[in-house]
Amino acid sequence: MPHARIYQQGKSATQSGRARASHFILEYESDRPKRPDPLMGWAGGADTVEQVRLSFPTLEAALAYAEREGLEAEVVPPAPRRLILRSYADNFR
Repeated sequence: MPHARIYQQGKSATQSGRARASHFILEYESDRPKRPDPLMGWAGGADTVEQVRLSFPTLEAALAYAEREGLEAEVVPPAPRRLILRSYADNFR
């Protein structure tokens, strides 16, 4: 049975808001081991299913797709959000 990983997309480093951070991403995981490229030394393989990333608006939609396609899906919980409260005066301490 093919394996997949479902996780919630985080915001990018250049993004200040939380837009598009609520989407869920489904990524396939390859069963084949990666091997080093003889010329460049990069790790890679011939399995192109690793390049597939599917985006879903909800976790339920991602799980429904995985079940419909016969995938064994692992849901990765999002990291807890840390809120650091600072004032402008803290920059000069």
